[in-house]
Amino acid sequence: MDNHENDEFPLSNPDTPNQRSRQISESSTSEDQNKRRRTISSSLIPGVTDASPPKFVSLEEIMRAAKDMSNMALCHEIAVDKDFKIEKLELPENSLEKKVRDTMHQVFWDILKEQLSEDPPVYDHALVLLAEIKEELLSLLLPQHSKIKQDIDEILDLELIRQKVDNGVLDFKYYAQYITSVMAKMCAPVRDDNIAKLTRCEDVVATFRGIFETLDLMKLDMANFTINVIRPEIIAHSAEYEREKFKEYLKLNQDGLDLTRKWLLSHNNPSDEHSTSKQDILTKAYLSIFDWNENEPFPETLAMDEKRFLDLKAEFQRLVYTSTFSLIACSNVPILVNNVQFKTELIKHISILLADVKGDKEMSETVPNVIEQILKNIQSALEKIGASALTEEFTIQLKEQLSSIQQPDHKIRLIVEKRIKEFLQETISSATAAPVRVPPGLSSLQVPLTSLAGLYLRIVTHNRDVFGEFYTDILSAT
Repeated sequence: MDNHENDEFPLSNPDTPNQRSRQISESSTSEDQNKRRRTISSSLIPGVTDASPPKFVSLEEIMRAAKDMSNMALCHEIAVDKDFKIEKLELPENSLEKKVRDTMHQVFWDILKEQLSEDPPVYDHALVLLAEIKEELLSLLLPQHSKIKQDIDEILDLELIRQKVDNGVLDFKYYAQYITSVMAKMCAPVRDDNIAKLTRCEDVVATFRGIFETLDLMKLDMANFTINVIRPEIIAHSAEYEREKFKEYLKLNQDGLDLTRKWLLSHNNPSDEHSTSKQDILTKAYLSIFDWNENEPFPETLAMDEKRFLDLKAEFQRLVYTSTFSLIACSNVPILVNNVQFKTELIKHISILLADVKGDKEMSETVPNVIEQILKNIQSALEKIGASALTEEFTIQLKEQLSSIQQPDHKIRLIVEKRIKEFLQETISSATAAPVRVPPGLSSLQVPLTSLAGLYLRIVTHNRDVFGEFYTDILSAT
């Protein structure tokens, strides 16, 4: 990396968190032996289109780049999401894919049951099962499991099993019991109940079906265990790895930074009387995410975190509205201004109602319910302290004030927005890990506000580490 990069956008402080959460699966690609020539018609990053006429590249190059971007995405997820783990794919209940898969599985197990019920039993499917299970068990072993590996090779010796089949002496249930006992030694404690159920099962076909299902879960456990073990190493090198993979992606795109350039330069005003540093321009650009038009494509360098940024934007809006509602309610009922229990319950109830709100339309639909809840909270608090109930005239006036919160020029809401943005700006601009003061009037929202700032900081810090040199080059060229 060029030295000038560190001058403008230094790598993150060791004290600064650099992790976050999400689910992704790594895709695989195959090589094309004919190496046919094609053009790139769209970007390798979802939602990003090419800005310039495409150059010609081979299909092999495209596939290799696609795999690199997939690996880059997986690395990125592990690095920024401290809770990242691979999870079992659950197909929609009534989807065609699920129906086809379930039908095919059921057919397989029905055939196995029919073959084992014949006289004499037919073990064609059974042998296929044992071979697959042996392979699965061996794939789950760690280097120190040499004794278990030796036992598996000896007992699940497929040639020996075939001889037993030919001689009519195969005890299929014995192998089910043996496999279950091996799995009991290898599985994580969370799978103990699954193993116990298999041990108690008397139906041999049901047992083998359960074995396969449990092995799938054990493979997930092993994958997630491996991720946790190598996570520190991935975090230590992820920025450099992502940066190099992105450079390879740019080689296949004549202007793979077009949207990023427009995003950055929209916050650079050369005619400004005051000199603005590159760091300040980038900070403004990051803050613009909270006002992002979701119909507009994201900059290429933010594409992998698009969902995270949009989730942060939604949480930002919820906090702005929660705080504004609370401030209006308290200012209209001075007797409750210092009532901590009232404030706590009010914010809790508003937060619950706004928990799933995303966007202005959903907010508009939810505001009437929030207003009714606020009035209930106020009335309840007044009754507890023996104060007079709300008059009809006061209730109407308060409803009008609360309803006006969505007006574009609503002063209180705009002040709250400004204060939260300043808090977030200070959070991502600070060169140290020193605490950032919660904005005046927002102390009741300290927990969700600091949570928002923490997630935002982790994403921005990692993004700056990965793409800092690209940002410097773009801003230096203006």
